[in-house]
Amino acid sequence: MNEAELLTLVIGATGKTGSRVAGELVTQGLPVRRASRSGGDVKFDWDDAQSYVPAVTGVQRIYLVGPVMRTDFVAEVSAFLDAAEREGVQHITFLSAYGTESTPQNPGVREVELDLMERDRLSYSILRPTWFMQNFSETFLRPVDGVIAVPTGEGAEAFIDVEDIASAAVATLSDPEAHAGAEYSLTGPDALTIAEAAAIISDVTGNPVTYVDVDRESWVAALIAAGVPEEYGAVLRGLTAMIAAGDGARPNSVVEEVTGRRAGNFVDFVRRSAAAWTATQRR
Repeated sequence: MNEAELLTLVIGATGKTGSRVAGELVTQGLPVRRASRSGGDVKFDWDDAQSYVPAVTGVQRIYLVGPVMRTDFVAEVSAFLDAAEREGVQHITFLSAYGTESTPQNPGVREVELDLMERDRLSYSILRPTWFMQNFSETFLRPVDGVIAVPTGEGAEAFIDVEDIASAAVATLSDPEAHAGAEYSLTGPDALTIAEAAAIISDVTGNPVTYVDVDRESWVAALIAAGVPEEYGAVLRGLTAMIAAGDGARPNSVVEEVTGRRAGNFVDFVRRSAAAWTATQRR
């Protein structure tokens, strides 16, 4: 079987990272099977163990993203990895989180890492990215009425562009032997406070965006009231507290080492995504 015939399964193929990983693999001429609850090549649901085997049959490599906004998923992922081993999968690239190996805010993610490390029949690569730049344009850091309200104080974080996460994932999936056993902590090139990020969005788009520090418990309670699971609210409590304490991620050169190009900066991300904040202002 030559390289072009090796099939990669992308879990969460309609999500932030999965959609980009699948697209980049296709651009490189590598065959992809997109898996998601809807809109993929194969239906996949973490809560439906019957969907595991059809997803992994005939697959050699997997981009693995665990269930979103959950911490109690180790049994499901372990059962999925069992199925992957039985079907002859060779390599897993797992999307983890920055700092999980030392100060795990989400213990489920760390347990999946340890599970992978103990399996003899699968090679693995672990990606541990910092907070996504796309959180500012797509999810919980997106301005509401020109305000970003989150309890991070004056703490800074080396936000990473999801495009760089995808490129790192594709590097490991297209050449697993070169990245077998690798654990990559992925960051952007600059450490920014939320206030600094808001100022960049304002300058680039011409739409005023300000940062407001808020009480952490009130913020978490509001998220839970809006539908975020309580267990994941606890994760966000810990992550924001870490940044506020000055322990946010600091820039490194790992993206360049893995992909061969420098990580994208926040200004370029904002320029590319400016329409997201223009649409917000027009609401």
